[in-house]
Amino acid sequence: MDVDRGSPAPPAAVRVRAGGASRVLAAVVAAWLVFTVAHLVLNGRWWVWLFASALPPVLFVAVPAGALAAAALVRPVRRRVVAAAVLALALGVADSGLNWAALWPTDRSAPAGALRVFSWNTEYWDQQDDPDTFYRFLKEQNADVYLLQEYLGWDLSRPYDGELPLDDLARVRREFPGYHIAARSELLTLSRLPIVAQPPVAPDPAASGDGGADFHRVFRDAKVLRTDVRVGGSTVSFYNAHIAVQLKIASPLSRSFWSFPHRADEQRAAQLRGLTEDIAANPRPVVVAGDFNTSPAMADVDGLSRLLRDPARANSRLYPASWTPGLLPPLWRLDWAFVSPGVNVHTYAFRSPRSMSDHDAQELTLTFPMK
Repeated sequence: MDVDRGSPAPPAAVRVRAGGASRVLAAVVAAWLVFTVAHLVLNGRWWVWLFASALPPVLFVAVPAGALAAAALVRPVRRRVVAAAVLALALGVADSGLNWAALWPTDRSAPAGALRVFSWNTEYWDQQDDPDTFYRFLKEQNADVYLLQEYLGWDLSRPYDGELPLDDLARVRREFPGYHIAARSELLTLSRLPIVAQPPVAPDPAASGDGGADFHRVFRDAKVLRTDVRVGGSTVSFYNAHIAVQLKIASPLSRSFWSFPHRADEQRAAQLRGLTEDIAANPRPVVVAGDFNTSPAMADVDGLSRLLRDPARANSRLYPASWTPGLLPPLWRLDWAFVSPGVNVHTYAFRSPRSMSDHDAQELTLTFPMK
């Protein structure tokens, strides 16, 4: 009588390949879990971690999710590998930059009379653009308040210290008649509504009474321009921010590759601390917007998040990225907005810069509590 001995065993070569894939998957998951835990411990605490936190934030979801998908195909896979992937996903999802509110869209129309705010890193103003096209783009936004960064020129042969002062205010006034103008360092704020005050924000030298600092020191330290604007019967503080960049492309063997982020980390900490402390002491409604050179994977804006509200839930993108570096896709959100809890955000969107900048523009429509 014939005896059913079951299916024949797979060839040894197949078993070896399957076992090899399983070991590779286990190694990848273990390494990513260690990296995620290290990120939670070191992020915002050690300047060297600026290099690691520069990875696209979406990887905190994509890597463990990809590992779980691979685990469904690779055999054998131990349960602890799946558990490690799930743990890495749970630990990293908050730093992924995903905007879950986009999955449940709500009415994003703005009521009549809502204030329109436009914030944009112009990438050296119109230095690399046709000036007429540049100004036409700005005017098309028809914003009530413009918060513009990089109102300056740049010597492109000097990537670390090529800043050049710019005075284009005569044309700004011609193009925006009736607007109130505030300029400081590389920051320019335009407002249809009256600007009633322009208090300096530390570490701006003017905040410590040094009104005679040269342009290069002002450029280095004055990274926040506060303007108090009269909106209806209230005064609203608008903060136009451009926090110092933390990394520069250079050879890892060069001294500047390591010295620049170490120095920049101290500057960024001082700039963010000055901004946060000023907001904490400010009783007025607050709107903050600008280029923070900070991704959702970095802890640098946590202090602001505790005081203010990120309006990203009013954005329709599941992954709201705003920076497109060269030929790479937009994988980083470096441009942020924050508002006081009582400020109503009706719409919040990123707008194409039409090839005039590597940063998308931010557009918000807001209403404010009545007094």
